[in-house]
Amino acid sequence: MKKRLLYKIILILGILGICVYFAFPLNKRINLGLDLKGGMHLVLKVDTTHLSDEAKKDVADRALEVIRNRIDEFGVREPSIQKQGIDEIVIQLPGITDRERAIELIGKTALLEFKLLTTDKEKLSQALAGNVPEGYELKYSQEDKEPLLLEKQAVLTGDALKDASVRFNQSEFNEPLVGIEFNPEGAKQFAEITVNNIGRRLAILLDGKVQSAPRIKEAIPSGQAVIQGRFTIEQAQDLAIVLRAGALPAPMYIEEERTVGPSLGRDSISKGVKATIIGSILVFIFMISYYLLAGLVSVVALLFNLIMILGGLGMLPILFPGISATLTLPGIAGIILSLGMAVDANVLINERIREELATGRSLRTAITNGYSKAFRAIFDSNFTTLIAAFLLFQFGTGPIRGFAVTLTIGLLASMFTAIVVTRTILEALLNLGVLKSLPMLRLIGQTKIDFIAKRKIFYALSLIVIAVGLTAFFMKGRDAYGIDFAGGQLQEYSFKDAVSIEDTRAVLRGMGEGDASIQQFKENPRVVLIRTAMDKSDTITNKLKERFPGQKIEILRIEKVGPVAGKHLKTKALKAIIWSLAGILLYVGLRFKHLSFALAGVIALFHDVLVTLGFLAITGRQIDILSITAFLTIAGYSINDTIVIYDRVRENTRLLQHKMKLRELINLSVNQTLSRTFLTSVVTLLVVVSILFYGGQVLSNFAFALFVGFICGTYSTIYIVSPLVLAWETRKSHS
Repeated sequence: MKKRLLYKIILILGILGICVYFAFPLNKRINLGLDLKGGMHLVLKVDTTHLSDEAKKDVADRALEVIRNRIDEFGVREPSIQKQGIDEIVIQLPGITDRERAIELIGKTALLEFKLLTTDKEKLSQALAGNVPEGYELKYSQEDKEPLLLEKQAVLTGDALKDASVRFNQSEFNEPLVGIEFNPEGAKQFAEITVNNIGRRLAILLDGKVQSAPRIKEAIPSGQAVIQGRFTIEQAQDLAIVLRAGALPAPMYIEEERTVGPSLGRDSISKGVKATIIGSILVFIFMISYYLLAGLVSVVALLFNLIMILGGLGMLPILFPGISATLTLPGIAGIILSLGMAVDANVLINERIREELATGRSLRTAITNGYSKAFRAIFDSNFTTLIAAFLLFQFGTGPIRGFAVTLTIGLLASMFTAIVVTRTILEALLNLGVLKSLPMLRLIGQTKIDFIAKRKIFYALSLIVIAVGLTAFFMKGRDAYGIDFAGGQLQEYSFKDAVSIEDTRAVLRGMGEGDASIQQFKENPRVVLIRTAMDKSDTITNKLKERFPGQKIEILRIEKVGPVAGKHLKTKALKAIIWSLAGILLYVGLRFKHLSFALAGVIALFHDVLVTLGFLAITGRQIDILSITAFLTIAGYSINDTIVIYDRVRENTRLLQHKMKLRELINLSVNQTLSRTFLTSVVTLLVVVSILFYGGQVLSNFAFALFVGFICGTYSTIYIVSPLVLAWETRKSHS
């Protein structure tokens, strides 16, 4: 026995050491998402409407290669560039602060063309009169708007380029130019063009715009030329980059954009850490105060659990190179849920040990029996949530997949720490003779409440709450959704001093955006959030700077979602939820051998999500990706509660089925687990409340949804699930 205990201690210490190695230092081991460290997330859609079927086949792959070359030249550290679907490219650029420059660099088609100008003045006159001769096109120079009649057919294109670089002219202004060098074949063609057209003008076009149209004075055999255009140094550098990288094979437009400024990322991290620390301290105080020594052991296990989660995130890229280990805000939600379930497992074990001690068993026997009886409920609840996490990863989008990854790591860690670590500590204390008793406080004694008798009252109450909430939700229409699902643009600005909403509205009204949504936050009146239907962030930023010249205006974040991307995100989120609930339904039905158990559990999950959705609508909060993450967190928490009661019903049925009717068995089971249900809810809500009050504006909706959902989950577990099981089982027996 002592040797087995020694092996367990060595195993635990070994796992702890590995996790510490892969977890720390955090800034090197764990990659933070853009919502935490700042940067840009773009979804670009390739416009293939004017391409042939043959050209469409690999256009996205060619575009991806061009964009990758441009970004590499731009010097972004650790960019992520991936193809999504058939014609979309997802780009993540950590640490980018110059949004406009990055978008211009990535999205510029960079089609370079050389076209000869006609010397026929009569044809130019016809073109100016509106009758452009066939084979020609009328253009105007970028510099002085001079009308130019060009031959439609380009004599040379950017495909012939070998290199492009920034140079400076030798005039007194020393303006930057872009020097270009052709490859051998291009140099030969360029030489022939200049030899055969001395005296004519040759226009240099970039994306259909005439940058310059110099006159050919002599043959140029060197294969070199320059592009002039009154560039700034940055513009010349970027043009040289896109020319070196090559032209995009087709135009592209931004379907989705999320830009987070570094200060907002730092703020999210600091507030998230503060909220987590406060919540954790409250949980630790409660556990130690209520369960005393057993609570202290649970706290040690929770700390170990957190280290295992961080270590797991650090190890993930090594063990599974294809899975991202990036920590995002939804990922933090997964950690919160897994820690909540770890607390629940410890509470469940402690309550089981208390029950065994109450029957007069010895301390060692009580600990052994307590862990044995709690194991099935812990395994079933965690495994059910693991199924949901797996399906979320399969069918969810990026943020939801991040939630699924951290939740999975956290669940595995919580099972290990609750079942193995805490038991090993208690056994070690027993063998050392230190542990002679295990006293615990008790807030709720053995109750005998008839929960089933009040079922109709609570059915009616739930239906009324859901009906009111859904009415509020549907009445809002499109306004019920955030831009993640409805599309549109969001800009968040930070001002040096607080500005009034009326002054901001006046600025927007002057540019025809008087109906835009403007929000100011009580906790920080210097921050203003503006929602518009169209992408007008650049114009709004410039107008605000004009209106408030003395203010230091900082862009905290910009989010843009096109209608196609919004529909895609909504579909993926809905599919992730449906598949997760289907997985839960299947497992619970098989595990408890009663379809009524599974159906009642899933109906309770829908109940909890719909109630939370209604409260969000009633309080004027919009549904976004973080809200969906909150719904999934609520579902995981709620099914955990439900399975604990199911497990007790299963146990009591085996022991008392010949002595009690099903109604009495269910009532007894709910009363027996009431203390555990109440304690788990209180402890988990301590963390949620700390996030709600200290987590900042970004996590406010998420924390509010969790607050409502966790309370509702506790309520539905007691007053909805059990009566539904009884109703269906009774009907089945009568049929």
